[in-house]
Amino acid sequence: MSTQQQDAAFPRYSLLGLPVNALSKQDLVDLAGEAIRQNKRFVIANHNMHGIYLTYDDPRMREFFAKADFVHLDGMALVWMGCLFGLPLSRKDRTTYIDFMPAIMERAALDGWRIFYLGSKPGIAEKGAEMLRRRYPGLQIQVQSGYFDSSRNSAENQAVLENIRNYQPHILLVGMGMPRQEIWLLENLEGINTNAVYCCGAMMDYLTGNIPTPPRWMGQIGFEWLYRLLSEPNRLWRRYLVEPWTVLGIVAKEFVNPARRNPSTGGADR
Repeated sequence: MSTQQQDAAFPRYSLLGLPVNALSKQDLVDLAGEAIRQNKRFVIANHNMHGIYLTYDDPRMREFFAKADFVHLDGMALVWMGCLFGLPLSRKDRTTYIDFMPAIMERAALDGWRIFYLGSKPGIAEKGAEMLRRRYPGLQIQVQSGYFDSSRNSAENQAVLENIRNYQPHILLVGMGMPRQEIWLLENLEGINTNAVYCCGAMMDYLTGNIPTPPRWMGQIGFEWLYRLLSEPNRLWRRYLVEPWTVLGIVAKEFVNPARRNPSTGGADR
């Protein structure tokens, strides 16, 4: 698939000056297949309200999203926001990794894709990998805890990179939470040889039950955040009760002055 064909198949837009793509769950799986078929590397990031807040707050996040090949929407609030600005988005363009994981694991087991998952506390990733191997016979997956010294030149970080290189995964899933996972990729991406890279947050923690999984219908009506807030109020109160007001302020300024584009991240405007 050429770059022109990719643009047509996976439309890219500007939302609050940030590049985003209209990508369904199946599109996210197909992107991995395309990257593997073409022997290319696609960096596939995601935005939610927390991600928008961090991207406006941290220049390293802006740099990472400028480098990402695709950015999907992880939150109905962003779909509604896009519709407010006239973007042709719908519920199918909102995908979380809780919903995406079964589809990618099933395809990986079927087609022999190797997966490396980096993230979660010690023991959680291993438990999740064993659950996935039982659920998807033939799945090739290796995991490593995200609790290590991620400083670029540290011995622990170099060991992580060496483990990934030795395994030669088709797909790298980085689940260390925003903004750590994005900044780690920004600093280490050139030392990683893989076809598809996804930032997947607490994917394994939800799979293993370490974090309660919201009912899937709540995400479709835009209230998954409330379930998460009630489940982990001490950790998430600021994310869901304070940060959105900053994002809504950005929305208001953009609505009043559509020519305003800040921060600059590159990417196509459609």
